[in-house]
Amino acid sequence: MDLVTLLKALALGVLEGLTEFLPISSTGHLIIAGDLLGFNGEQADTFKIFIQLGAILAVCWLYRHKLIHVTTGLPSDPLARRFAINIAIAFLPAAMLGFLFHDSIKRFLFSPVTVAIALIVGGVAILIIERLAHSARVDTVDEVSWREALKIGLAQSLALMPGVSRSGATIMGGLVAGLSRKTAAEFSFFLAIPVMFAAAGYDLLKNLDILRVEDLPIFAAGFLAAFASALASIRFLISYLGNHSFTIFAWYRIVFGLVVLSYYSL
Repeated sequence: MDLVTLLKALALGVLEGLTEFLPISSTGHLIIAGDLLGFNGEQADTFKIFIQLGAILAVCWLYRHKLIHVTTGLPSDPLARRFAINIAIAFLPAAMLGFLFHDSIKRFLFSPVTVAIALIVGGVAILIIERLAHSARVDTVDEVSWREALKIGLAQSLALMPGVSRSGATIMGGLVAGLSRKTAAEFSFFLAIPVMFAAAGYDLLKNLDILRVEDLPIFAAGFLAAFASALASIRFLISYLGNHSFTIFAWYRIVFGLVVLSYYSL
């Protein structure tokens, strides 16, 4: 096993976990980091998708009691059924568009310059949304209605473009729909479960022929690194949102996007 490649895998795994649930685009960061590290190609692209499963496993672990309650309560608990239906409603728009345009998106939009532009535009959008007067009507994920779930799902569709940020789109969509910051973030976490499992599973099935047994340690290292760093990132974000807005993430996106755009324009 190549030690340098293993270290690159660990670094990308940590980066995935840290950025997946923050509104700064994990895919965008992985594309740029992969390019800088020379970690490119079909196998590298599949690796970057696969390690997202490590990050989503962190959500499943941290919110395991809620997930178990919903799963066991589906036959008899109206709140559990409502929650599951809302997640399904929010899942569908991006799922359908992703299925139709997956190959075109990967072929034409997975580039550092595209990511940089999306980071900047998304940062400006967050600043605008944060400046609007927010009247939070929804304080828990169980209170989300199907209409609010649909709005969040439509917002998530924007994140099919690398650099937009799935978390950023869904959280901002939640704020516009009337969710509190914490509720918008938590609904985004839960919505990530079916979205990321579906995206990773679809990509892995399509690329089974290029995967090799000798790649297993690399994939495992990235997976575990993503899981551990995602745990820390989720806990940080929930704590941070108690007294702060998303403005700092907006400025980070803008500054980082400008740096990346300048670097690749030279």
